[in-house]
Amino acid sequence: MGICISIASSEIHGVLEEVHDEDVRIFEARKVLNGSQRLCSVYSKQGTKGPNQDAASFHEGYGIEGGAFCGVYDGHGRNGHIVSKIVNNRLSSLILDQKNGYDNTPKNHVDTVKEDLDPKNFKKWKEAIVSAFKVMDKEVKLQHNLDCSCSGTTAVVIIKQGQGLVIANLGDSRAILGTISDDKLISIQLTTDLKPDLPREAERIRRCNGCVYALKEEPEIQRVWMDNNENSHGLAMSRAFGDFMLKDHGVIAIPDISYHPLTSRDQFIVLASDGVWDVLSNNEVASIVWSVDTEEAAARAVVEAANGAWKKKKPSYMVDDCTVVCLFLQKK
Repeated sequence: MGICISIASSEIHGVLEEVHDEDVRIFEARKVLNGSQRLCSVYSKQGTKGPNQDAASFHEGYGIEGGAFCGVYDGHGRNGHIVSKIVNNRLSSLILDQKNGYDNTPKNHVDTVKEDLDPKNFKKWKEAIVSAFKVMDKEVKLQHNLDCSCSGTTAVVIIKQGQGLVIANLGDSRAILGTISDDKLISIQLTTDLKPDLPREAERIRRCNGCVYALKEEPEIQRVWMDNNENSHGLAMSRAFGDFMLKDHGVIAIPDISYHPLTSRDQFIVLASDGVWDVLSNNEVASIVWSVDTEEAAARAVVEAANGAWKKKKPSYMVDDCTVVCLFLQKK
């Protein structure tokens, strides 16, 4: 199984290349808009734990002309690969449906674009995203013949509308922005890794009678537990779709949501599953993306670097699945 790519086929011309000797899927898409070329590259590689449980999506022309949707989903548990695929296939349209439900006032095209450039419109997006994530979690729970009591997925989503980003994060996948400051490329982290030991997350979990602690054999990994029974389900993130055994013990499917305005200095956005961030820093990832010869090669270059870093930095660990989405805001 490889990465699941969701494409608005009427708006994107792309090539899907499948490498059969590895669990790898590559997608590179171009969109010509107002005479300029926007490019998104996606790459995923299976680790050594089992089937690739990651999924990713990219939609051009999302919400408004020039809009875009990017998402990365990292499944976990026995059925995590199924959950990430379900969410990948459904969440983008669900958010847009909820947004349109909140926004029934007729507008001409120019007014719509102006509003979507305005941070005040963020409130409508936030309401739509929260509602869509709640509905998505219910849909996962209602899947027939699919046990998600101990399986689920993260989700990190970026919605570009005009000159602003709406960012939604559930779990410990991450998004960064590559931008120019003082003639140098720097990285800006757009999301917070929602781990159980984050103080505000741990407080909520304990209020819900959940426990947060690490096992002796993996002292560096804090997990959410139902109780002090180490044989119960332990989750290394504080928010996720699925994982219904822990939903009464502090694990929630409500994402962190934020707004980030864009400037002419901003170059690209990178979304990746935690298999990348466990071994590469934000600055390392941004540097790799910035140094590649072509935008098309960016996502693959980051994944291959992460894969190599796993083997060097954590030789005794099984390599995690690594998935990257790179959305370029400027031509290099």
